[in-house]
Amino acid sequence: MKYQLILASASPRRKKLLAQIGAEFEIIPATGEEIITSIEPEETVLELSGQKAREVAENILLSDTYFVQGKENALEQKQADKGVVVLGADTVVAFQGRILGKPTGREDASRMLKMLSGNTHSVFTGVTMIVLDNGKETKSLSFYEETKVTMYPMTEEQIQAYVNTGEPMDKAGAYGIQGKGAIYIEKIVGDYPNVVGLPLGAVYQKLEKSGIEIL
Repeated sequence: MKYQLILASASPRRKKLLAQIGAEFEIIPATGEEIITSIEPEETVLELSGQKAREVAENILLSDTYFVQGKENALEQKQADKGVVVLGADTVVAFQGRILGKPTGREDASRMLKMLSGNTHSVFTGVTMIVLDNGKETKSLSFYEETKVTMYPMTEEQIQAYVNTGEPMDKAGAYGIQGKGAIYIEKIVGDYPNVVGLPLGAVYQKLEKSGIEIL
């Protein structure tokens, strides 16, 4: 059975990844405050992805209709009259057990890049998928993926030049593997889309095993 996929995130990278595999989906960004109770990266991404998916799923269940983000950010009303999968995801970078979020400014971005330069770190993405059928929640799937990323050593000049591009400022760990930051990546062990923001293969496989079609 094919389900309507709802992405509970405004991330352009997750949007691009889903579009890449031909998935039809709508976007309803979660807007609630993020609450973290763990310092462990695995638990943190599961908590945050769960909060995003849960917020959007509950909003859908509270109404016979739901609102989606349409072209040019216009809101378009849809009927919630078929099976729905709400997908929430959150990605963090962790180095030596310490979570690195998005940098607060240029100095913070430089600090993170100096930390990661010449070293191996982990990228964790937590995924929560809540399945709705006939106005009820029927299933919840939650997991995380870890990918190991090794960066080439970066000189101070290279770090500052990269920071000057502005790319690090909205990225966990202050770099974008799918952008200009790719030239500083020596190798990865694990799932590449996971580093970008969504482990596509794992998402598809887990839904398929549950009899849920999104393509």
